[in-house]
Amino acid sequence: MMFAKPLRERVRSGEITSSVRLWLTPRVKVGARYPLLDGFVEVTRLQEVDLADITDEIAREGGFADLEDLMKTARHGRGERVFIVDFVFARG
Repeated sequence: MMFAKPLRERVRSGEITSSVRLWLTPRVKVGARYPLLDGFVEVTRLQEVDLADITDEIAREGGFADLEDLMKTARHGRGERVFIVDFVFARG
């Protein structure tokens, strides 16, 4: 699971524990671990939602200023399905 460079340290510190992703199909699995910096993120929950369910508050929890800021990063591929991924960071 990749994160924008400005978010990586905030994920590592535990400040960010969720991410909104736009995918064609899920790209992570609950319980799986994905390398990041000197450790890994472990997915604790994966929930598909409607885009209308994503609020400024959810965007801020993911490290963005607001929904518009989040969408600038999230809309980089062909994905149309919206997922909220919850995770924990652990040092590896």
